[in-house]
Amino acid sequence: MRTQGMHKLFVVLLLAVLALGAEGLRTRAQTVNGGTQRTREELESLIRARAQELEKVNRELETAEGNLKTTKDQKVGLQRELNTLQASINQLQLNMRADEIASQKLNLEIDSLGYDIGDIEASMDDKRSAIAHILRELQTNDQDNLLVVFLKNKSLADAVLATQSLSNIKSQLSVDIAGLNNLHQELNDKLDSVGDKKAEVELHRQNLAARKSIVEDQKGSRQVVLDQTKNKESVYEQQLSDLKKQQDTIADEIGKIEDELRASFNVSILPTKRLGVFAWPVQMVAQGGRGIITQHFGEVSYLYRGKPHNGLDIGVPLGTPVFAVDDGVVIAVDNNDKSRWNKYQYGKYILIRHKNDIATLYAHLSQQVVVKGAEVKRGSLIGYSGATGYATGPHLHLGAYWAPSILMQSFPPAAGLVPVGVLVNPEDYL
Repeated sequence: MRTQGMHKLFVVLLLAVLALGAEGLRTRAQTVNGGTQRTREELESLIRARAQELEKVNRELETAEGNLKTTKDQKVGLQRELNTLQASINQLQLNMRADEIASQKLNLEIDSLGYDIGDIEASMDDKRSAIAHILRELQTNDQDNLLVVFLKNKSLADAVLATQSLSNIKSQLSVDIAGLNNLHQELNDKLDSVGDKKAEVELHRQNLAARKSIVEDQKGSRQVVLDQTKNKESVYEQQLSDLKKQQDTIADEIGKIEDELRASFNVSILPTKRLGVFAWPVQMVAQGGRGIITQHFGEVSYLYRGKPHNGLDIGVPLGTPVFAVDDGVVIAVDNNDKSRWNKYQYGKYILIRHKNDIATLYAHLSQQVVVKGAEVKRGSLIGYSGATGYATGPHLHLGAYWAPSILMQSFPPAAGLVPVGVLVNPEDYL
């Protein structure tokens, strides 16, 4: 009798667990935005239409990128500067349209997933009912051992049949429980997919708001260039020459300090070089999703007057989201530009210190969305690419330093502070 009582207790507990599991999943599923009145077929048709719209906009973006490259190939001068600003504005507006369409498509996909989730929940309810029925049947026919089964039946044939029936019931119970577990996993996968898509919608919402602001900023910059140069090529060239001399002086001062720091630095204390320590800082639809490396760390070119480049330059369109390469704390958010025309050093930048004592620099940003002291996670949105500071065009400058060596210094006529320290090759850890 004790065995029989324990068996009944097991059945009661299993039924309770099934009920609790159903309630938990139902509560989570209720967070899905499945309130649409559209049919599944209507949703699928709209999703296809949005996908086609998105393809069209992406093709237009490729054309805009080509036009921007053509503009950059023009002779350096006022007209190229104005053309570049206008081309960047056009590209940003296309990206804004892409954000709108992508958000619409994602919301439609979330609604469509609501149907899938409903179907799975219905199947799970059926499976739970079947399991509950089997458990009650087992409880009704609960026996201590096979001998009792044989004694309670009139013939051997009936006893064998009863034993086989119990065995079949238990086998079916195992099959139904396995099936319920599979449905449980399928439902969780669908709910995770909904969560991922909602996160994407939020990113597109942030991108759209940021790009609207950046467009207005670019329009302002274009007007400032016209005002400062009085639309005269000779004035533009003279002001550009003056800016270059000032920038070269700043670069020389920083280079001298960094050379002294590096000369006394023990490189053996740096973290072991290993790819994948840091995540890639930008994600894009085009250009392989990673942008184009336009300048490697240590590379020498005329842009740096024969001196090695102090970071990794990644060519990306203006307004491209920039993400933290790893968990860390934001130790600086600053801007070296004195105005939209007087652009120096890194322009708008962010500096993040990571647990391995490497600090990463994200420079020439059009917008920063984090503040000093903030804790960020790997892959967190921190800003948007731009061409602030001393830059020939939109790109992300990714720098890296041995964090304990960093000095924050002022270098007039540039505004704000500039990080100076022992440089590390970011590509050793990407």
